[in-house]
Amino acid sequence: MAELSEAGGRPRPTGGLELYAWVFMRVSGLLLLFLALGHLAIMHLIHSVEEVNFAFVAERWANPLWRLYDWLLLMLALLHGFNGLRVMVDDYIRSAAWRVASLVSLYGLTFLFLVIGSLVVLIFQPMAGG
Repeated sequence: MAELSEAGGRPRPTGGLELYAWVFMRVSGLLLLFLALGHLAIMHLIHSVEEVNFAFVAERWANPLWRLYDWLLLMLALLHGFNGLRVMVDDYIRSAAWRVASLVSLYGLTFLFLVIGSLVVLIFQPMAGG
């Protein structure tokens, strides 16, 4: 039997996919906190708005570690949001047909955004001589 959370909400999962999703939300949320604060500090506090442009991003992404940082931030944010929406669909959509349709749409959109985001970050090449 799953134990109730301290807040009295949804029961804490005790095994299977739901347990992994529950742990992922906690770990990704903590990682996202630090990654997002780092991103905000770099893009808005250390550098001014006038400095952040195409050339700034191209120079920054010349270093593979910055690409990895931005890609990790993007992937964790997408997957964290997807998992939250998945739980909301399970909680609030009672009709099995609507739940399946919603989850299929959610999985499809998440996959599409993961692919597009990965392509942008990982294969970005500034034009030579531009």
